[in-house]
Amino acid sequence: MNNLSADFASLGPDQIINAVEGAVGQRMSGFTSPLPSYINRVYELQTMAEERLIAKFYRPGRWSKTAIEEEHEFMRDCALAEIPVILPMELRNGLTLEEIDGILFSVFPKQLGREFEMLKDEDWRQFGTLIARIHNSGQISDAPNRVRLHPLQSTKNDVRQLIEGGFLSSQYKNDFKKVCDQIMEIATDLFKDTESIRIHGDCHGGNVLYRPESGIRLIDFDDMMMGPPIQDLWLVLPEYADKCQWEIEQMIEGYEMFRSFDRRTVRLIEPLRAMRIIYFLAWCSRQANDLHFKNNFPGWGTESFWSIEVNGLTNQLHVIIESLKKE
Repeated sequence: MNNLSADFASLGPDQIINAVEGAVGQRMSGFTSPLPSYINRVYELQTMAEERLIAKFYRPGRWSKTAIEEEHEFMRDCALAEIPVILPMELRNGLTLEEIDGILFSVFPKQLGREFEMLKDEDWRQFGTLIARIHNSGQISDAPNRVRLHPLQSTKNDVRQLIEGGFLSSQYKNDFKKVCDQIMEIATDLFKDTESIRIHGDCHGGNVLYRPESGIRLIDFDDMMMGPPIQDLWLVLPEYADKCQWEIEQMIEGYEMFRSFDRRTVRLIEPLRAMRIIYFLAWCSRQANDLHFKNNFPGWGTESFWSIEVNGLTNQLHVIIESLKKE
């Protein structure tokens, strides 16, 4: 993993500018604007030629260098298939990664776009088509150093992180473990014989941008993982799966124009929703002591917080059970 002792929180404008200048071989203006990101540090900069760049500094200890290279490789495979993605720039070292004081970083050209609104049948089909094309690239090779989205792997690790890390009080620990065990048991059975390929992994609406000259594209492959293709479809749904049958059908119709789709995996949507809730709790726990995180999530980890979360997971378990009854 990256150097855990690297002083990530104190990355300052001078360090950032010097690092990017050295990496790209161009002088920067004094412009440095931080962009919203709880995990990494992301900044917009400007060259003296007024070209805007995005520099992404990866949180030490989260991904190994090899894991980040697998993310970049996936994006390159997409670009080779003429799928619109924003590739990291090749730096002066001939790679897409550079390092400063134990912190890995990459640089991207800035490209504008607005969030893609899916309102009509064609919008949902267009989204499904894009995801299918990305998955065609995703199946070319594996990413052994990335997370494998599976109840007995990623979710089991997330539950262990929360319980063994001491983030739950004795009042809620047993209830939390019980509901997570039930969710994992049901999900494990549903995951049997399910395809696992390289996927985007965090394909919510904020990561789907529209540009008039090139259509829609996915951004931010930071959570790229191995997992079932349905994971990249359900996150854009406005409601529970049983209330979004029309949207699901349109996405699948677009998807099947470029790639076959296993319709049995639609029943994974609600278990995947529960797994994402657990993942987010573990994600928060890994940075619970970060001052930036504490300022943005002041009530995280309190007794009342865990009461709400355990209740929410219990309700989601009921949603899963009811959705399976309707099959």
